[in-house]
Amino acid sequence: MSKLSRKAEDYLEAIFEISEEKGYARVRDISQKLDIRPPSVVEMVKKLDDLGYVVHKKQEGVFLTPKGEEIGRVIKDRHDTIKAFLMLINVPEPIADKDACIMEHKLDTKTVEQIKNLVKFVQLSSDRPPWLDHFEVFCRTGEHVCGSGGCISRRRIAETSSD
Repeated sequence: MSKLSRKAEDYLEAIFEISEEKGYARVRDISQKLDIRPPSVVEMVKKLDDLGYVVHKKQEGVFLTPKGEEIGRVIKDRHDTIKAFLMLINVPEPIADKDACIMEHKLDTKTVEQIKNLVKFVQLSSDRPPWLDHFEVFCRTGEHVCGSGGCISRRRIAETSSD
């Protein structure tokens, strides 16, 4: 991965997402997406342009170069993977989104790859894995449904869920 700052990666991710939607990104779009004032966006876009990650054409917008697009795509994928994992473990979406923004820059590539594998595994499962139900009960009660006496039935888990 790159040696860019978290802030620069956030810009590339935002430009990537906007470009996916519109085909280009304008300073105003980036400013709104990142909730950053336009003069600060212009300053960072100039730096990214100087480093060869974007091309800024004043009247046309900001365009990712191939290396800028690759970093934007990777950061977005990391974000989406981490957010999906956090939501899988019942973190509310706004918190999962915010936390994914932080974690996407810090985790090792192998860690993100394994999180992605777990999320895909659960999503591709034909049935909801029972351990997810067990985890939900644990989060509410602090008790593991598979204690020393063995696991309680799905019916009992459903009863516990409605309490």
